[in-house]
Amino acid sequence: MATSADESPSTEQILLVFVSAPADAAATLTQNLVAERLAACVQLGPALRSVYRWHGKVEQAEEVQLQIKTTRGNYSALQAHIRERHPYELPEILAVDVTAALPEYLQWIVDQTR
Repeated sequence: MATSADESPSTEQILLVFVSAPADAAATLTQNLVAERLAACVQLGPALRSVYRWHGKVEQAEEVQLQIKTTRGNYSALQAHIRERHPYELPEILAVDVTAALPEYLQWIVDQTR
């Protein structure tokens, strides 16, 4: 899709959201987020071990990390979707502003999340 620079979405519209989850929950979340157009793309990283303090104890969990490409306009719905379906009482949901990107890729994210 070719667009002029004036028509391209701003990087201010795009978020990269990080979520850690058990592999089985991550697979389901990924499918649902893309199917419901809350995300243009979700990448599942390799297995990782998280070590954290929870309710006064040091805990460990086997997880995968999701990298979710979405728009600022979809963030509230995406966050609500994850909170409803994530198995953790307090899931990691970290949104990072995209500060630079290929304009055509930004447009693709916007188009896929409409």
